[in-house]
Amino acid sequence: MKMLGISLIALLAATPALAQDLAQDDDIVVTASGIAQPRDEVGQAITVIDADTIRTRQAVDVVDLLATTPGVRFSRNGSTGGVTGVSLRGAETTQMLVLIDGVKVNDPSGIGDGYDFGHLLTGNIRRIEVLRGSNSVVYGSQAIGGVVNVMTGAPSEGFEVNASADYGYSDTLNAKADVSGTRGAVSGGLGVAYFNTDGISSAAGGSERDGYENIATNAKLKIAFTDTFSLDLRGYYIHADLDYDSFFGAPADSSDVSKLDQYVGYAGINLALFDGKLTNRAAVTWMRNDRDYYFVRGTDPDYGYSGTNLRFEYEGVYAPVDQAKLIFGYEHERPDYEYFGFGDIASAKANIDSVYALAVVKPLTGLAVTGGLRHDDHSQFGGATTFGANANYTPNAGATNIRLSYGEGFKAPSLYQLYDTYSGNSALRPERSKSYDIGFDQSLDGDKAVLSLTAFRRDTSNQINYDYATYTYGNLDRTRAKGVEATLTLKPVEALTVAASYSYVDARDRSGGATDGNRLPRRAANAVSLSADYLWSFGLSTGATLTMVGDSYDDTANTRRLDGYALAGLRASFPVGDHLEVYGRIDNLFDADYATAYGYGTYGRSAYGGVRVRF
Repeated sequence: MKMLGISLIALLAATPALAQDLAQDDDIVVTASGIAQPRDEVGQAITVIDADTIRTRQAVDVVDLLATTPGVRFSRNGSTGGVTGVSLRGAETTQMLVLIDGVKVNDPSGIGDGYDFGHLLTGNIRRIEVLRGSNSVVYGSQAIGGVVNVMTGAPSEGFEVNASADYGYSDTLNAKADVSGTRGAVSGGLGVAYFNTDGISSAAGGSERDGYENIATNAKLKIAFTDTFSLDLRGYYIHADLDYDSFFGAPADSSDVSKLDQYVGYAGINLALFDGKLTNRAAVTWMRNDRDYYFVRGTDPDYGYSGTNLRFEYEGVYAPVDQAKLIFGYEHERPDYEYFGFGDIASAKANIDSVYALAVVKPLTGLAVTGGLRHDDHSQFGGATTFGANANYTPNAGATNIRLSYGEGFKAPSLYQLYDTYSGNSALRPERSKSYDIGFDQSLDGDKAVLSLTAFRRDTSNQINYDYATYTYGNLDRTRAKGVEATLTLKPVEALTVAASYSYVDARDRSGGATDGNRLPRRAANAVSLSADYLWSFGLSTGATLTMVGDSYDDTANTRRLDGYALAGLRASFPVGDHLEVYGRIDNLFDADYATAYGYGTYGRSAYGGVRVRF
């Protein structure tokens, strides 16, 4: 049994999908290289939002958790469920890779292959890792700004049931439940989450509410056939139904409706050889986004998009000694998109083949160095090769970490940009980036205080934009982003936790045209977040979060200003016996009037309360 446990741990550490279950604390991360690693082995800037933080903050939207992370900026078109974009370190919202349980979920049917965070609610999500900086060696296309890795819960030992429900402002109901367990060599879990609200008017000047419904389910099954061979199955599904206000021109009250069905699947086998020194993972992943749009509810869809991505992945990890490991792999990807509407039908497909290798070595005590190469071959635009390297040095067993990182990123032109009948350009080249980091982490007095500081710069070239001279897409833009990120976590006594973050992001157009030197839209230079939670001796937990975001612009010409804002929230929870907990929160405590996207409404003061049960 001891050998079985050692083999399974080695097997888990070799696979991104399974390693997520191994990484249940802040000292282990999986997003840097795709395998589980100690933090003091990684030279890149990574923030972990763990299960305790997600539960304590009581956030409904994943983006509200991301907003307290340094380097993150977001915009939302009105009500919950509205189109929501997230920018990492000033990159475009389409220049970030998003994973759900190890599966890439960027939408191939989108204009820029971006991911809409509007429909990603916290539900049964247990962990989020945010990697900031270009990292295409490991992940290929999209990873210019960074990677957001979202993970549902790992099956528990024995048998466990969790459920919660809360109700509040605008007739909002938020409920979720999950069950998981392990019996012998088989473990698994199933979760479902339901959210429904009357919402607010998405148009800032509107009078009618835009409702929203979201149903999300997730499932996992693992079977360890032997001590060296296992099967891993997992799936995620979202159905969303949103009333929204027309965005053709200034947002205004309208009867428009959008519906989304998102399917995510992973099937993998894992094999360990040579006493665990060589671990292998082979997997098929599948993602499909179906988006239908209606001018009037109850009619047939007026237009819609379908994006599908089928991938085959092989990854091997060879670790002949404790001081070195080699990560290598091959991937084949086939994105395709379909469009219908206004008498037109369009579709396109592509094939992408990729090979990569990454070495992690520890030549000296306390020093870890990582470097690697990747080559992607796209059936339309050709090849792209990327390089990345980082180093982490700790002179005192992890209490101090000094980090250096260089990463190259690229983003393949989307199928829409390549093949659209009216605006496509088959000669497009991939967007490219170079990203530099230097930083340190310092832990004091047994982690009672942890400080992290990072300085960064990223230059992006060949950025794709619409060319109004030719009415097609072209490699028109160059951008530069630089800045600093700082986090401070304090735990002066066991009952009190304080977390603060600050980031300065100077993201500007460097294309040489009329807008050269202007700030990039919807990317405030300054943002601060402060959270504090206290656990009282009689069981009551109370907390507050304050988020302050500076001024920004809504347009590339920098003529339409979005004023800065400050949001405060309060929360509390109290256990009733061993299995029941009551909780509640107040969002936007001071009823601030603000906007993250010009012309779109935002929530005022709102309150919610509910119960949790656990068995």
